[in-house]
Amino acid sequence: MNLMEKIVSLAKRRGFVFPGSEIYGGLAGTFDYGPLGVTLKKNIEQLWWNRFVDNRDDMFGVDSAILMNPRVWEASGHTTTFNDPLVTDTKTKKRYRADHLLEENNIDPAGMTLAQMAAAMIEKGIKSPEGNPLSEPQQFNMMFKTSVGSTDGTDTAVYLRPETAQGMFVNFKNIIDSLHPKLPFGIAQIGKAFRNEIAPREFLFRVRELEIMEFEYFLPESAWQEAFELWRKESHLWFKEVGFAESDIKEVEVEGTDRAHYSKRTLDFYFNYPSGYKEIGGIAYRTDFDLKNHIEKSGIDLSYLEAETNERFVPHVIEPTFGLGRHVLAVLVSAYREDELCGETRTYLALAPKIAPVKAMVSPLLKNKPELVAKAREVRAELKRVHPAIAWDDNGNIGKRYRRQDEIGTPFCVTIDFDTLGETPELKDTVTLRHRDTGTQERLTIAEVAERIRSAIE
Repeated sequence: MNLMEKIVSLAKRRGFVFPGSEIYGGLAGTFDYGPLGVTLKKNIEQLWWNRFVDNRDDMFGVDSAILMNPRVWEASGHTTTFNDPLVTDTKTKKRYRADHLLEENNIDPAGMTLAQMAAAMIEKGIKSPEGNPLSEPQQFNMMFKTSVGSTDGTDTAVYLRPETAQGMFVNFKNIIDSLHPKLPFGIAQIGKAFRNEIAPREFLFRVRELEIMEFEYFLPESAWQEAFELWRKESHLWFKEVGFAESDIKEVEVEGTDRAHYSKRTLDFYFNYPSGYKEIGGIAYRTDFDLKNHIEKSGIDLSYLEAETNERFVPHVIEPTFGLGRHVLAVLVSAYREDELCGETRTYLALAPKIAPVKAMVSPLLKNKPELVAKAREVRAELKRVHPAIAWDDNGNIGKRYRRQDEIGTPFCVTIDFDTLGETPELKDTVTLRHRDTGTQERLTIAEVAERIRSAIE
């Protein structure tokens, strides 16, 4: 079993991530977050929001609608440019990404036209995974199309948003009018986007329903290079805070035609997933492309008036973007460990305490001793004042409890025994604190344990 298979298995077994619609055979590219997974995801979200929004005076949060006026996507260029190269198995009619098939045959599709892709596939004799001939590549628009009904029976075609960025651009004037911020400033959002992926794959990496953490940072054109470098450095600090090693991340400069239609410069951040380094986030210099297009299409003035100089201009934009689902997958990959402890092989997740779904587990040494159970309940109530994510486990022997908590990444286990009750007088009101990563244990007062947990998660 390879690393990705182990992570997928652990994620389902321990309640992190389940296949979407599983009892009906599933739906490709969709997943449901279980109790531990949704907490891990929300912890990552909150850590990101604290870092990039709450702890800054130049960032403003929004939560824009998923359904937007279809003219938004005409203005942004998505109706004509948001495409992937599609090929079809001529016998089974299954669809595949042409660029993915080329990559699997050691051909770099970067910058290729559809005709060049077709020629390369013919030259290499590339067929479908089933061994059948393929159609010629064609462009496939990845936006999900639906309709909004009306009382007179006339439906309006709309799209599920393929990105969250446009919700921030169309609210630029609202932020200016309501909060009067001075440039530079950003508008931030964490939200869902939808992409009709031809071939979803690699667990949470490429899905049809995804969540994005990003912000648009508005500034004068002359300041874009300095700001680009600022957010590049801030992004690396973010990756460190979430628990990634420096070697987990590498930068990839996106050149020429591989950049999105709106970008003058794009720097992608790649994480070392089990299948190799692949994109987890990036920074794009979107120039004034979006605001200018929305001015033209809507007829609304989205310029900015610089009060000190009385100069009016359309701001340029730096856009740092981070894939939330890809962060969850990357966190599981980077935290996954196998070692030997007390003569047994164990699996554990070395999650940073800040994002671990459970911060500590409290357990009575024996569940059939009411006095131990009562004291353990008392200790747990005390620790929950530090953080609410303090678990309870009295099922099975203490070793099995530790293993279960190791596998879900709980940093600390707290055991209440007879010494806690005063069997050894000098140890009264002390507990055993076990550390996940090393398995080592120490005897501490309840107040000292509370302080350990507080220090770890701050």
